[in-house]
Order: sequence, then C-alpha cells, then structure tokens
Amino acid sequence: MILLTGGTGLLGTHLLLDLLKSGREVRAIKRNSSDTAMVTRIFSYYVENPGELAAKIRWFDADLMDYGAIEDAMDGINEVYHCGAVVSFYPKDHKAMLKVNIEGTANLVNKSIEHKVEKFLYVSSVATLGRAENDGVSTEETYWIPSRKNSVYGISKYGAEREIWRGMEEGLNAVIINPSVILGPGFWQDNSGLFRLVYEGLKYYTRGVNGYVDARDISKAATGLMDRDIFGQRFICSADNLSYLELFSMMAKYLGKPAPKINVPASMTAIAWRVEAVRAFLTGARPEVTREMAVTTSQEYRYSSAKLCKTLGFTFRPAEESIKEICGIYLKEI
Repeated sequence: MILLTGGTGLLGTHLLLDLLKSGREVRAIKRNSSDTAMVTRIFSYYVENPGELAAKIRWFDADLMDYGAIEDAMDGINEVYHCGAVVSFYPKDHKAMLKVNIEGTANLVNKSIEHKVEKFLYVSSVATLGRAENDGVSTEETYWIPSRKNSVYGISKYGAEREIWRGMEEGLNAVIINPSVILGPGFWQDNSGLFRLVYEGLKYYTRGVNGYVDARDISKAATGLMDRDIFGQRFICSADNLSYLELFSMMAKYLGKPAPKINVPASMTAIAWRVEAVRAFLTGARPEVTREMAVTTSQEYRYSSAKLCKTLGFTFRPAEESIKEICGIYLKEI
C-alpha cells in the first residue's frame, strides 16, 4: 500500500488520481479540518467517475508533527509519496512552516526507516537549488547558497530535503523531485490564484522569470521515478521558463482579458512591501505584498529538466497548452 501526504493539495490531488487510476491502494494523510470535497472536484476535470475513484481513497487523520499518529499511518505501507508541506510567503506563517516542513519530514523519514518501506519519494522544490550565475540555467548540480534572497519557504524545503539525504545515509531508498511553479486548476484562491487575478484585471507585471510545470506532469514524473530502480538522486521537473509578462499575457489571451501593461521596477516593489508591512501592522490585516514576494518576482530564475527527460524519456506539456486548459476550466466555473 502507498502512503501519500498532502492529498488535499494541488499536486496531491493529481497524484491521487494517477495512483488510483493505475489500481494502486492509497492511504492519504489529512488533517482533521481538511475538506476532501476538492479532491472529487479536481478528479471531475479529468474523469467521468470522480466520486467512484475518490471513494477508494483510504483517508487517515494525522498530523506530521504527531509521531504516534505517523506510526499508525505507516502500518502496512511499502511506498511513501511525501508532497505535504506548508507553503506561505507571509511572515506570521514562517515559524510554523519551518517546524512542520522540516520536523514533519524528519518524522516521516524516521518511521519509514523503522518500517523498512521499499521506496520513498519526496516532492521538494526548485527553491532548494542554488541560483545560476549571470541569470543562467540551474540544474541539479547548482547547489544551495545561503542568501537574503532565499525565501523562508525555500529554507524550510532545503531543511526538509536535508532530512531526506540524511535518511538515505541511514538506509532509506529515496528519490527527490524538484518542481518549479505548479500549474493546475481548481484552487482559485491560492495555488491557482494567478488565473483569478488576471481575469479580475491584473494591470502590473515585474521583470522576473520563473519555471512552470503542469501538475499532471509532476505526477507522471513522480510515479515514473518510483516505478524504476532510481535511488539517491534528485530531478528538476520544469517545463518552460517564462517571464511574468509572458505568463500573464498567455493567461489573459485564453481568459479573454487584456494583458497587464505596467512594468513595476524592483525599486517600486521594494517600496510596496514596506508600505504593506506598515499597513498590516496597523490594521492587523494580511499584507498584499511581502518582502519575499517582491524579491522573488524581481529575480530571473531558469531551470533545466534535461536529466529527468533523459532518465525517463520524458516529454512535458508546453506551459501554454496547460494554461489554455486551465483557463478553460476557470471560465466554466466562474
């Protein structure tokens, strides 16, 4: 049986779908407060029997910080897909994110070693990679460098990835996949929120560049790596490198909206996050822009998935194809 964490998230729902379609038995960890209705909704975008497939999931209420609950969840498990994580760029979430992402991963690694699981896949992030010099392309060999430009999310995932490497030294058969920004439908208020913002009339863009990949491709790559005798390695999973203007323009095209036209220089984003910090402090509201957001969207990050493509004979969906499909789903749901 497979144990999967993060099953109610954007990537987790797509992994659940692929695993269930292949006939695998899956026990999925969730928090008591998690809403599983989104899983069936995501399934409905791709299959005619979403409820029937969703009913096969063996949900298990557990917290990654609860060592006893993880012990119970591991009973009878021979493979683990760990894609659960706290994702946030808001300062008030930093402490919890560091604790859950690092210590929660350590707990899962320790129990996997104790239970002698056959294989463990960790969904990390390109945020754990170093940044190639002179706006070059990062690969699996571009190693982490401490920097103020690193987000706390990146630091937490780097710490978690180190727990995986530690587990490998202790006998865990593990493989790591490092996705770039995930494209997928349904989570319009958070993970898929850029589609909503563009539809609502986003006017601004920054000079930054980032990598993007369809959630379905990450799932396909993850299951492909698990089905092969591949251990002790990590693989970047990123389809295309796009500027924010290119990304927003594609979204606007397929949403029938005008593309943003106002370029915001880094100096302006630096002012914006400071003003928002003061406003948030005075009002208690969540800031619309944080320092991490401002830094990230002003940088140029490019990634190569050549290793993954060569190892698995893998072909990605072009980002524009993914964006077109997701926009179509959004327009049907609004």
